[in-house]
Amino acid sequence: MKRIGLLGGSFNPAHRGHRKLSLHAIRALGLDEVWWLVSPGNPLKDKAGMAPFSARMASARTMARHAPIRITGIEKRLKTRYTADTLKRLPRVFPKHRFIWLMGADNLAQFDQWERWRDIARQVPIAVIARPGYDARAHASPAMSWLRRAVRPAGQAKKWTRWRLPALVLLRFRPDPTSATRIRAADPAWHRHFPDVRAIPISTPSVPSPPPRTDLLQS
Repeated sequence: MKRIGLLGGSFNPAHRGHRKLSLHAIRALGLDEVWWLVSPGNPLKDKAGMAPFSARMASARTMARHAPIRITGIEKRLKTRYTADTLKRLPRVFPKHRFIWLMGADNLAQFDQWERWRDIARQVPIAVIARPGYDARAHASPAMSWLRRAVRPAGQAKKWTRWRLPALVLLRFRPDPTSATRIRAADPAWHRHFPDVRAIPISTPSVPSPPPRTDLLQS
């Protein structure tokens, strides 16, 4: 049984904050891998300024090199638009895997805007990683009000496979201030640094035992 953390997002572009968050989650939660689910299109984000899917995949592969992080466009292959639908499908495709959803405190602050967000909380445990400037908003959010009784002690984070759902754990580590918004502001054409995405290899996980239907994980 492999323990997998799921980090979804636009990755527009992927940056070292995503990488550090993932590596911390691997240590804190006892994960085998983190999968970055690069979204074909985030319903909550403006399409203006959104780089092509291939460039976002390429930036994620580059940032995840030499780490137990797997980059996947599986939502595009499954044709799932919402996280709740993706989480419903994944256990069927990967029955020998256990999943936990990873998110920053900024996402928890707006979690109640996600499609069927309560279903997400009932499908998988959630690990929320502190992010500068968002903790107060996250704790005061409608979603946190609903999830407050589901909070588990951080000291028991590695036991997440035994938790009764819904379940949420709050993790803290020294955050990285890197922001995709700031990267785009400094270089609006950042995606042009990846002219030939085929030349960038898929990152190799440190535990290279392939799961069932690995073809679905590839871009």
